[in-house]
Amino acid sequence: MRAEEVRAVLGSMGKRANKRLGQNFLLDESVLKRQVQLAELGHDDTVLEIGPGLGALTEEILSTGARVVAVEQDEAFCAFLERRFGKRVTLVQADAVKAFLPSFNKVVSNLPYQISSPIVFKLLDEGFEVAVLMLQREFAGRMVASPGSSEYGRLSVGVYYRAACEIAFNVPRTSFWPQPKVDSCIVRLVPKKPPFRPKDEKLYFDVVRAIFSHRRKKVSNSLGVDPAVARMLTEHVRQKLPSLPYASKRAEELSPEMICELADALLELSASSASPGRTGR
Repeated sequence: MRAEEVRAVLGSMGKRANKRLGQNFLLDESVLKRQVQLAELGHDDTVLEIGPGLGALTEEILSTGARVVAVEQDEAFCAFLERRFGKRVTLVQADAVKAFLPSFNKVVSNLPYQISSPIVFKLLDEGFEVAVLMLQREFAGRMVASPGSSEYGRLSVGVYYRAACEIAFNVPRTSFWPQPKVDSCIVRLVPKKPPFRPKDEKLYFDVVRAIFSHRRKKVSNSLGVDPAVARMLTEHVRQKLPSLPYASKRAEELSPEMICELADALLELSASSASPGRTGR
């Protein structure tokens, strides 16, 4: 679909593209085809699409014989999609970040950039066989970033723990109308078993949140001030924080496995602090 066609369709709906809501429409059909091919879809698949917009990607998914469940927040787009696809698509009008997602086994979506982070974490919690997502290039770089890089952070650790992630190909900003200020890329995610097992998974991710929320501080200082781990911090534990593994390092220096060692040590320190027989000062 050409830009003038998209503009005409929006005009017939009484709408204009809203950049604030991430309404940038992909014009390059070859990108849609490559994206759908990466998901290896068939008749037995139910595909979740978030933010289908005018349905260009939806049509490409349907061409494989897969079923589509689409979550769209915009009322006018929902009405348009119902007219275009009828019962060929199961349509849910909702905010995908907040809504209960319908049943699916694969995900193919061009995500609105402003909800990329909460949606990626939500999908990883939900579970799926494969997800092929269009994302802002900078965001995708953070997903696959390695320790020691400026892009490495909470997102990198969370994705590494739950999935194999690869950037399949880049999509230039010129492929969209209206043209966004940044380039995009297609990311392929396949869930996997965690490469290690923390003693307390919730605490592990609380520690991840705490140390990356204060990434310029030393780890011991980050843990001492962040509310994510406040429940662990008796006075005894606070005094002993500098004795934890990697306490003098900063968050970006720690691999996910090292953060696991840190979280397990914090758990043991807290348990020893709570022990009735403890007589330490």
